[in-house]
Amino acid sequence: MKMLIVLTSHDRLGDTGKKTGFWFDEFATPYYIFRDAGMALTLASPEGGLPPVDPRSERPEAETEATIRFRRDGYAQAELANARMLSSISARDHDAAFYPGGHGPLWDLANDPHSIALIETMFRTGRPLALVCHGLGALRYTMASNGRPLVAGKSVTGFSNLEEVAIELTDAVPFLVEDMLRNNGGSYSRKDKWQPYAVSDGDLITGQNPASSEAVANALLDRLRIRGQATKGGNAWTRNA
Repeated sequence: MKMLIVLTSHDRLGDTGKKTGFWFDEFATPYYIFRDAGMALTLASPEGGLPPVDPRSERPEAETEATIRFRRDGYAQAELANARMLSSISARDHDAAFYPGGHGPLWDLANDPHSIALIETMFRTGRPLALVCHGLGALRYTMASNGRPLVAGKSVTGFSNLEEVAIELTDAVPFLVEDMLRNNGGSYSRKDKWQPYAVSDGDLITGQNPASSEAVANALLDRLRIRGQATKGGNAWTRNA
């Protein structure tokens, strides 16, 4: 089974003078969930090469078992440093895709034509897609085959307005994830700030915040198992316990 992980290439937090990128654990935890389940992983970003990591997600208080493991894993670091250019990726070569967050996607993946086309093709061809936190920004301009926004009528979650207010970045971002999802017709729900929360609606799986990345990754594996799209060793693939 082949899993595509799409990361941001954007490293500037608006006009604040601060850096952003992808949120380390939102990538690292799903990365190991997928890799340990036996998936073949492809990492990609709009510009290719080493994607920028949000420096806030590298602080000691943001460390997790997965981020510690990643820092000790030369193979994983080499994979990340050599992410492919998104323009070279075909949705049809992968069984599913995952988009981690960090604020970066609000600037590049939200508008990237290759990302938009990839997501739309994934849905038209029955390939599950999972996004977490600000990764949901990549859905901003995606459209379903009926000409409506892809999230219209779907149950979704994503980084909440209350969480954006709590980190005092409401005025720094180009748009608020919750507002975008609601304005595009999504049936948005959330839990309290910073609580893990994942929502599955068919082939679309979404997570509210960094704490939700594990639940989102496992829900994506379960969706693949249910659809019977993946195989492992020639037999029906199932997620490792």
